Amino acid sequence: MIDPINLPLILTAAFLATASPGPSTLAIAGTAMAHGRRQALSLAAGIVTGSWAWSSAAALGLGAVMHANAWVFELLRYLGAAYLMYLAFRSARSALTPANSMLQPVNAASRRVAFGKGLAMHLTNPKAIIFFGALYSVGVPADAAPWQIASVVLVVGAMSLIVFLFYALLFSGPKVVAVYLRMRRWFEGAFAIAFGYASLKVLNARLG
Repeated sequence: MIDPINLPLILTAAFLATASPGPSTLAIAGTAMAHGRRQALSLAAGIVTGSWAWSSAAALGLGAVMHANAWVFELLRYLGAAYLMYLAFRSARSALTPANSMLQPVNAASRRVAFGKGLAMHLTNPKAIIFFGALYSVGVPADAAPWQIASVVLVVGAMSLIVFLFYALLFSGPKVVAVYLRMRRWFEGAFAIAFGYASLKVLNARLG
């Protein structure tokens, strides 16, 4: 059994999944450029709230299920590793594609609407529950105390909040956008390597 909470693994994998170029980060970047910083911050807050909901659901329900069914750990481990490898493949393919990534803004009449669209964007992503479920099955022991589980959820949520808000602030400046688009293939190549490594770490994890 995994005894201590593997917080470095959890934070590393969660950071890579959050910070890597994807629908959420590209939407935040596009909204920041098209509608300004406030709209982008509201959209980011909605996305983080949705991520927090998936993270909480995975953490709260996982321990009891694993106690009763040890095979759940293996299933989630393989699903999580497969998803990380998929992200590595997607990043590598994007890095090898000459065309620039398209930054898609989210049109919203107000900051409240932007928050709602961000929340809906993440809650309708079924990959999130698979990712968090696999991540917590590897990094959090099945007999972890409730306060330990809550602390992990809070730390992961806080890190996601910082990353998404950083994107909203960062892409408010046109000069930064120009630099990112020029360096995009290098960034995504680095993410491909990092996701591949994280996938192998999850595959090598064991309950005991």
